[in-house]
Amino acid sequence: MSSLLQSQAFSAQALALKLKQTRLVNPADSLPTPPSCSSSGTTSPPVQTYEESYFLRSYEECLAIYEDASRSKAEALGMLSDEEVILLVDRGKVAPYALEKLFGMDELERAVRIRRAVVCQYPRGSNTKTLEGSNIPYEDYDYAQVLGACCENVIGYVPVPLGIAGPLKIDGNMYPIPMATAEGTLVASTSRGCKALNAGGGVSTVLTNDAMTRGPAIDFPSAVMAGRAKVWVDSEEGHTALRQAFESTSRFAKLKSLKTAIAGRTLYVRFATSTGDAMGMNMISKGTEKALDAMKEFFPAMVVLALSGNYCTDKKPAAINWIEGRGKSIVAEAVVPGKVVTTVLKTTVEALCNLNIKKNLIGSAMAGSIGGFNAHASNILTAIFLATGQDPAQNVESSMCMTLMEPVNDGEDLLMTVTMPCIEVGTVGGGTVLGPQQGVLEMLGIKGAHSKQPGSNAQTLARIIASAVMAGELSLLSALAAGHLIRAHMAHNRSQVNTPAASVPVTPGPRTF
Repeated sequence: MSSLLQSQAFSAQALALKLKQTRLVNPADSLPTPPSCSSSGTTSPPVQTYEESYFLRSYEECLAIYEDASRSKAEALGMLSDEEVILLVDRGKVAPYALEKLFGMDELERAVRIRRAVVCQYPRGSNTKTLEGSNIPYEDYDYAQVLGACCENVIGYVPVPLGIAGPLKIDGNMYPIPMATAEGTLVASTSRGCKALNAGGGVSTVLTNDAMTRGPAIDFPSAVMAGRAKVWVDSEEGHTALRQAFESTSRFAKLKSLKTAIAGRTLYVRFATSTGDAMGMNMISKGTEKALDAMKEFFPAMVVLALSGNYCTDKKPAAINWIEGRGKSIVAEAVVPGKVVTTVLKTTVEALCNLNIKKNLIGSAMAGSIGGFNAHASNILTAIFLATGQDPAQNVESSMCMTLMEPVNDGEDLLMTVTMPCIEVGTVGGGTVLGPQQGVLEMLGIKGAHSKQPGSNAQTLARIIASAVMAGELSLLSALAAGHLIRAHMAHNRSQVNTPAASVPVTPGPRTF
């Protein structure tokens, strides 16, 4: 054993016992009996035996098996125990990020298990812990759906509680509201809002726009040339040339508009396109790249600085998204009877309208908010995003929302609307390929692409989200108006029973006197 391995206390026996204790390896399954002969016909050296028949061949023997050209890498790794594969990883012969590719599709869980063991060896700071005895699960998961699509260097998965609010009547249909969250009272509160909205006949929604955007940054030798390019893009000739190139990349990508802006000698072009039932970032990026190639034929001196020049704008708050929209733009509306406001929500129409103006409108304006004219739209939207396999980082712009309330019918009833111009969702691609998330979409009746109307399923999901946000807004504002919020959170979100204990053993630190 090399001096490096000795310095890491990484002896064969120590590693075998360590992995045995942490149950990362099942001796019956992961330690196959070594072949009696190699492919060249030579007899394998005697096997070392440790406690309970644990064995570990030398690094040189493992490397010879792994690099034997007569076998595929998957076959070679199948002849090695987990500990022996870890030896190769430790010596740099097997890259930890490539384990799934090397093992093949039939051994993806083993690749994850070995990576967990490798992580246990990483140098750590004073406060970090290994995965020994970890509560992070890794077994019985379909890693084939993750590979090459959702995550790299996988060591397991993190379950999030999934609750159901509602059901809520949306455009005449009843939908359960799936919410993956760890915030107590959120599902219960949203359910209360659903009950109040249903009492008034449910929610009606309007789709005002459907277009994903990408805004590249393009440099020119001079501001004059950038200006000429802007005029060309804005012209019918330029628009036609870019549209034809763009739409040649996908039968679903339809270019709807181009918006241009100049800063110095840099031109920004905001491509807006429909993307079917996909959220569409990959689709529009591919189309934009093709369109820019076509543009370069007219302006060979141009240089594409970035396919995304932050003029899109993706995963950042931006006024352009709030004004122009991005993804699905939805307006939801409902009338809540005054009697329901009093009996279910425990407040009054007058109190709700006053609070909404002072908090959601004036308060947000005082804070200089962009699209933040709401109580907690992000709470509901993000919970549904997690449950349905959306990109949670896009909650930044997707949760932009304006909540409005006004008295109607001589002040007896409450008219409520939510306006959400940037709901970025899809029912195909991304996290929607994962089994549990597909199950949630299937429960809603919108799994995958719509067979007859491309884009309809993703639009329905956006309508569900906006309506659920309305339910959450109504309930929270009512709790605030009635003074119930703190009492509810103390009862359901601050339980001493659910408070986790400190790590054991406690990380050593300086004594306090």
